[in-house]
Amino acid sequence: MSITLLDGGMGQELIARAGTATALWSVQALLDQPEMVRAVHDDYFNAGAMAATTNTYSVLPDRLEKHGIGDQLETLQRLACQQAVDARDAHGSGLVLGSLGPQGFSYQPDLSPPAEQAAEAYAMICKIQVDYVDVLMAETMASVDQARGALMGMSGHGKPIWISITVDDEDGSKLRSGEPVVDLLPLLGEYDVAAVNVNCSLPEAVTTAIPLLTGSGIPVGGYANGFTKIHSDFNTIGATVDLLKARTDLGPDAYADFAQGWINAGATIIGGCCEVGPAHITELKNRFIK
Repeated sequence: MSITLLDGGMGQELIARAGTATALWSVQALLDQPEMVRAVHDDYFNAGAMAATTNTYSVLPDRLEKHGIGDQLETLQRLACQQAVDARDAHGSGLVLGSLGPQGFSYQPDLSPPAEQAAEAYAMICKIQVDYVDVLMAETMASVDQARGALMGMSGHGKPIWISITVDDEDGSKLRSGEPVVDLLPLLGEYDVAAVNVNCSLPEAVTTAIPLLTGSGIPVGGYANGFTKIHSDFNTIGATVDLLKARTDLGPDAYADFAQGWINAGATIIGGCCEVGPAHITELKNRFIK
């Protein structure tokens, strides 16, 4: 079985290096220290990653407008995409994955606009990203309608489409909306999805979700977060990740043990999300890339 090894989390890695969290999260680095973003990409490639995920998760109209910088969307998108491309080119190989985060707020599908409205914003972003990326990838989709909006917006741009869903930390058989994970399956064929992943959830929940997707006929992957849980107050634009605490029992070895279980269940795409850094990716490479 051939494994595609993704990179790890970008936002938390940037905050760890900057020493502070702001309401703009990973966008802050694009504004203040773009060279730090490039350094993170380089470190993940050096650790063994086969892909660079663009630092565009939060470069969304609603997020930027809230902070009065909506007019910088295209500039920030292009900067982030170019950094990923430059890192890939310097490494000599790898995919560039164009990240599209959830509108409204992460983990809060009820705050997301309806699919048709969300699709318009995603399509606008995809028209920028296609100049740079190999794959368009929606991340942390928490409901069927949220996923549909992203898939609608990503369609028709001539690039493969990946989608990553986030599941309930208490019950990985459900999306964070409460809908069964399997309710997503019809969308995968309808929108010709090239890969489906489970991301930004506890690794235990990812373990539950992956077997529910492996019968879809397309590659399945997992990249979990390292948070203890998602705090109830982390629910609106402006909230900072200071509210989220990292686990102390999820070092590289323990994380790779979870990844082994995902591979055993049929996953062929493995990586990391928030609080999963270069050392974790190195361990995944050492174990699973021959």
